[in-house]
Amino acid sequence: MKRPTIADVAEAAGVSVATVDRVLNARLPVREETSKRVFSAAERVGFHGTNIIRQRMLADLPSYNLGVVLRKERHAFYQAFAEELQAAARAVKDRRLQVHVQFAKSGEPGEISELLLGMKGKVQAVGAIGPDHHDVTSAVSALKSKGIPTFSLLSDFAQGVREAYLGTNNMKVGRTAAWLLSKLSHSPGKLLLLLGGHRFHGHSLRETGFRSYMREYAPEFEVLDALINLETRRLTYELLMDAVSRHHDLVGVYCIGGGMEGAIEALQETNKGEKIGCLVNELTPESRQALLERRITGVFQTPLRELCADLIATMVHTIEHGMAETPGQRFLPAQLWVPESL
Repeated sequence: MKRPTIADVAEAAGVSVATVDRVLNARLPVREETSKRVFSAAERVGFHGTNIIRQRMLADLPSYNLGVVLRKERHAFYQAFAEELQAAARAVKDRRLQVHVQFAKSGEPGEISELLLGMKGKVQAVGAIGPDHHDVTSAVSALKSKGIPTFSLLSDFAQGVREAYLGTNNMKVGRTAAWLLSKLSHSPGKLLLLLGGHRFHGHSLRETGFRSYMREYAPEFEVLDALINLETRRLTYELLMDAVSRHHDLVGVYCIGGGMEGAIEALQETNKGEKIGCLVNELTPESRQALLERRITGVFQTPLRELCADLIATMVHTIEHGMAETPGQRFLPAQLWVPESL
């Protein structure tokens, strides 16, 4: 076959040969719309200089570095989170975006604060998952003073200082969990809440939502004092095993934060999965399998793809138009998975 030429690209794009030459060799400025037409035509006809045109176009685009602090690098949910962030950045064609993801090992306020401050001078905007603590607020304030906006993800922090919160409406998720457990329980009994920690604002809101629904619509159930599982598998397992042995009328468990693997293990070991409803967060290979085997009742899933796309777009908009006078919230609806929906 004849090798496609500049003339072939020009004909496919509906422009002159001179215009294609300007795009290819960056001789004179060309409108962005025209450059895109030439690039699309070059791809269609298989022009050998397509990659050069792409590089010319990218060289003229605004370039930004974005930082994100996540947790638990080995956990399937956070691995998927990081992948969706990179995919969302690649999907933006009119900007050159580099996403720098760092993973916190402990989630302690001091560590999150250090990771945030370490972004200073390296990125134009930051997103993070972390506890609501004065050390974290101080780091967000320091970034803001340098013109770097910070976005809280999944669980809010540094209200009034951070730029915006992006995640689910945690109060609403908590009420939904309460509704579901109260409706699925065969008889009234005790309900157990497992929190990652009191410093996580999102966890506190879910607990508040859960308790408020029960007080209003299902007072016949007793909600036990919440237990702190530090979002670890082993502690979650031990806490639930102890609760099952002490409360024979336990009918429901809501694992508000992480550590769901321990809850799944405990329910399997006690063989009470059918009698005790259990709700967890995020659809991972382990929670999916537990749901299929009906060892748990339901899974609340964060819409990561939508969240990441929204975060990247909001970051770029804030960088280019400045920080908002009034920090806001951007809620995305959580998806509820039950055995029959898989």
